[in-house]
Formats: sequence, C-alpha cells, structure tokens
Amino acid sequence: MKKFILILMLSTLGNTVHAQNQFQSFLSKVDSLATNEAKMAAVDSFMTYAATKGFPFIEGDTATFLYRGSSSSVYLSGDMDGWPLPGEAMRNLAGTDLFYYTHLYEPTARLDYKFQLNGATWILDPLNLHQVAGGFGPNSELAMPQFVQPWEIAYKPSILHGATAPLRLFSTNMNANYNITVYLPPGYDTNKTYPVAYFQDGGDYINLGSAINILDNLLDSNLIHPVIGVFVTPNNRNVEYAGSARDQYVAFFAEELVPYIDSHYQTIAQAASRAVIGDSYGGNISALISYYHPELFGKCGLHSGAFQPYNYEAYNLFLNSPPLNVQFAAVWGTYEPLPQVMHPFRDSLHDKGYRFEWLELPEGHSWGLWRHTTAFILENFFPASVDGVAPIARGTPRGFRLDQNYPNPFNPTTTIRYEIPKSAHVVLTIENVLGQEVTRLVDQVEEPGEKTVQFKATNFPSGVYLCRIFAGAFTDARKMVLVK
Repeated sequence: MKKFILILMLSTLGNTVHAQNQFQSFLSKVDSLATNEAKMAAVDSFMTYAATKGFPFIEGDTATFLYRGSSSSVYLSGDMDGWPLPGEAMRNLAGTDLFYYTHLYEPTARLDYKFQLNGATWILDPLNLHQVAGGFGPNSELAMPQFVQPWEIAYKPSILHGATAPLRLFSTNMNANYNITVYLPPGYDTNKTYPVAYFQDGGDYINLGSAINILDNLLDSNLIHPVIGVFVTPNNRNVEYAGSARDQYVAFFAEELVPYIDSHYQTIAQAASRAVIGDSYGGNISALISYYHPELFGKCGLHSGAFQPYNYEAYNLFLNSPPLNVQFAAVWGTYEPLPQVMHPFRDSLHDKGYRFEWLELPEGHSWGLWRHTTAFILENFFPASVDGVAPIARGTPRGFRLDQNYPNPFNPTTTIRYEIPKSAHVVLTIENVLGQEVTRLVDQVEEPGEKTVQFKATNFPSGVYLCRIFAGAFTDARKMVLVK
C-alpha cells in the first residue's frame, strides 16, 4: 500500500529557485558547509522561509516532513503506512538538529500522521498547525494542494440548526442499555414524515465526524431532504459489530430500535426511506443489518467497511445471494487495504443490478476520510429538490445507472460515469441551481456499456451544479459541488 517515492531535487538555492527544487538545494548547500555552526544557521534560514509556505513543506507532488529537536531518532507514522510502531525513520541532517522525510503523494491526498520520538513517544507535528480529530486523539494532517477542505463540517451560527435529544434504550436482545442521540431537522413538523439515517458509532460520528454540523449545513444549502438522524453508541463495538454478539445486535436494530423510533417520531416507515451507515466494523454490521432486513433498511452506507470478520461473512452473503432491494453508497481509501476487497464487491453488485455509488480517495482508514465524505453518502441517499423541483425518482430500471461524479467536490475537473443496458440516445447535461443548462457533454446514440465523461469546469464559477442524464425513458441526476 505504500506509495512513497523518495524525490531528489537537483538545483541550487538562491534568490531565484525553481519549483520542486528548493529542499534538495537546501540539503546540498548544508552539505557543502564546513562547520556545524554554519549548517545550523542555514537550517534557521530555510525554516524561516519554509514557515511562510506551511508544514509539511510541499513542492509539487512531494511533501517533506520536518522536525527539529534533540531526539536520537524520529519516526513518521500515520494513514500512509497503517500506523506502525515504529514508523518510517526520518533522516537526520548531519551536523544539525533537523530530521526530514520526503515522499511523493497524489495531488488530492489527505492523511493523518504523528511523529514518534526514539521509536516510542507519540507527538503531533510541532510545526504543523493543521490538526484533526482521530479515534485516539488529535492527529496532524497532511493535505496536498488539490485537496478540498470540507466546508460542511464547520459549525455556522448564522444558519438554522436541528435539535438533538439523548435517548437511553434497553435492548432485551443484547440485555444492555444503549445511549442514543436523536437529531430532528430544523422546522421538524409533527404533521409531516421524514426519512431516517441510523449511524453506528453514533458518538464518534457526532464528536469526531461532525455529523450534526454536516446535517445542518447540507439542509441549509438544500443539498439533502430533511432527515431524522439516529446516532447509536455501541457498548463493545468489536463484539457487537464483528464478533459473537453480531446476530443479537442485528435483532436489536430490527426488533427494538426501529419500532421505537417509528413509534416516537414522524418517520417514513419504508425501507427506501431508511438508511444504516457505519465506519470500519460499523460498516460490517450495517451490511449485515441491511442483508438480513432489507424490508427495513433499503440503503446501506459504508465508510471503509471492514468485512473481514467471520471469513468475510457480510461480503459473501451479498455476493452469493439473489439481489436484494438495497442501495449502497461506499467510501474507501487507497492507503488502506480495501481496494482489493471493495472493487470486486462493487463490480459484483453492479452486475447483479444493485445501485452502488462509491468514492475511492487517496486517504487512509481514519475519521479524516470519513468526516469529509459523510455528505457524499447523505446526498446519495436523501437528495433534495433543486430550486423547488421535486427530487428525481431513484427507482431506476436495472442496468441504467448514473454514478456520482468523482471527485466531488472538485476543482476544476471531475469524472462522470454512467451505464446503459441497450442502445439509446443519450443526453448528458450540466445545469446550474436554477435548472438552466450550462453545457451539454453528450448528445448522441450510444451502444450498451459503461461510459466515462470528463467535465472540466475551468470557466465556471464555484457552486452547486446538477449533472442530468436522459437515455430513452430513463432519467436521473447527481449534484456536484465545484469549489475553487
């Protein structure tokens, strides 16, 4: 999984320097100096310059991690290598107190990391001001230049906010109490009914994943339909999500939790309006819940779904059974050992006729990935109207498909994929939020198969756009966010 290439950059450091050459030029300069005092002065000068660019020091597609201190050894560990102890050894620049490590990353990569001093003591990168919440405390964040920071995770005091209420529910199936947080959207009306999103690791989705802010912001931007959120905190997630109590936990959801929520809140009590969403092992139990109870959960959201328990039980159940009426939205990172699992899972379910939306991003197995892709799952499951126009029906004929564009948000290029099962005249348009067509990407008769189209929005302003397809009697649409 490591995608690291050590870059040696060959130019001189001076008043005029070429992009992607400055750090290697600095190393060459220090190596040429005769005294440690001169070397330390050169380090001071370079670090003053680097501070104006930010840390890690990024040149093109390379990132150089830097640490200054008296430690005998410094290691880098994080999403990029699975958080080993110790991690990758950082090299000490002879005659100085500077340690460094340079690697090549994708231009949209985003990774959590920390340093280890002497191979044991974990610390945040003292030079990096960008920190993000993780499952084991805060982490430093590497965000490459084309990564788009998620606007939807921030709390905005000026918008309307939903109401949250704690709930403690006893499960006879589990013989245990569960702490639950229920989110009601702004303007919750007891004369209306609402779809429901159930979250595993509920406390983490709220505290680490900023899920309440995401719901508020997506609703304020009219990117999703008003939805009730049910955030369930596990008691022992390994046992409940991936261990010996998984069957009882499935029964708790189906026989106790859903009936309680439906009887106490204004829900749409239909599978197509009910989603179960989870991260890692939470994705595993979400898949099991939707497999055994498709009459309750018609939507399954997977954040890096870890399917390995019980010899890939959830994975094999779906692959080896007739199709169920379940829609998937899944996200995984290339820096975690999931692509080799999720690719055949995605492709097999596509072949069976499932609707399966997905994102594969240059990131790792962490809340850094999951918090900025929760919007992707919610927007796929609960699309809102566009400028008052009713959302397009999701009950599509088997074989016709319009996937979510990738990446999304994007700047300025994104990829759009769609599939047609038979020859048809295809029109693929991009519309603004007023429903006005701004460009037409496809307008021709096409043969059956999966198609890929690039949309380059260089001359378009930032904002929300709609990608709409017409293929015979089939029509569908996807929201896209351009951020410049």
